[in-house]
Amino acid sequence: MSLNPRLVKESFAVVEPVAGKAAGYFYGRLFTHCPHMRGMFPPGMEVQRDRLFNALTRIVWMLDSPEGLASYLAQLGRDHRKYGVSAEHYTAVGSALLATIRHFAAEVWTDEVEAAWTEAYAMAAKIMIDAAAGEAAPPWWLAEVTDHEQRTRDIAVLTLRPSQPMDFAAGQYVTVQTARWPRVWRRFSIANAPRPDGTLRLHVRVVPGGWVSTALVRHTRVGDQLLLGPPVGTMTPPEPGRDILCVAGGTGLAPIKAVVEHVIASGDRPNIHLLFGARRACDLYDMPDLARMEAAFPWLRVIPVVSDDPAYDGMRGRLPDVVERFHSWAGHETYVCGPPAMVDETVRRLQDSGVPPARIHRDPVQRTT
Repeated sequence: MSLNPRLVKESFAVVEPVAGKAAGYFYGRLFTHCPHMRGMFPPGMEVQRDRLFNALTRIVWMLDSPEGLASYLAQLGRDHRKYGVSAEHYTAVGSALLATIRHFAAEVWTDEVEAAWTEAYAMAAKIMIDAAAGEAAPPWWLAEVTDHEQRTRDIAVLTLRPSQPMDFAAGQYVTVQTARWPRVWRRFSIANAPRPDGTLRLHVRVVPGGWVSTALVRHTRVGDQLLLGPPVGTMTPPEPGRDILCVAGGTGLAPIKAVVEHVIASGDRPNIHLLFGARRACDLYDMPDLARMEAAFPWLRVIPVVSDDPAYDGMRGRLPDVVERFHSWAGHETYVCGPPAMVDETVRRLQDSGVPPARIHRDPVQRTT
């Protein structure tokens, strides 16, 4: 049987408007038939439901792009090992998923649609299972907090030392679990390039109602232990040869700072413009370190930008607007990270100004809780 993306997409389009109900139905079905799997998930399922549907949406709409889909599924398969997922769990998940789509897409459901979903899921599950089985790295790392700097009331910079070597590329992110919230994993970008001592830094801002971010900023101390999932992400350093524009909003600075560190250490000498934005001057939490980097690397220009502080005497405005005040960035490699709305608007303006999409690298990590 051959894959039929059209039938999968058409039926999924019927389910998308009721995504929340569908996700709830899926987990209800899964836990009813496999109660032991409930222990693999966090106590609160709201974020998990959103992530399920976001991942499913991405998979469905990538069915026409086999290479990109295979890469994404392989990453998911490797990452899911930290939850204790094994090959036999995929059968139960597939059964619950098929029942969910059948229930919510009943008006368009046919034998052909069912066959298309069965084939698509079998393909996806095989890629994920094979990727997990072939991964030599551990499913998670135990890491000790060796430093905790409270930069503002709501922002802390943590230095971690994994108990085993962790290979990662500048610009990637890890998922983090704290002892306060077992089975709750949240994504945070690594804020440094790989170091000889193996340590890594996280820039964490408290998100209102955020379980993990609050625990990391307010309740974590030197000597505490955290769990880290495998490093993932594709916002990695550029090939040498082009000048670089970096646009960072808030703690979106973390992966961009890692990329800049990598470029500096590589021996390449591009001109780098780093626009670092915050609402208030007091929220420019990493300026002393950025100033040291700027002083040591004459090709780096750091430009702090403040949007909501009339008393600030430096560059003021919204980051997407400030980007347009400079000369054309069309010949640059560009990196954008921060609040999703800022990222979306900045990316749009860069494209409108002539920067090819392939040279725009955006952070896939939503600022997490």
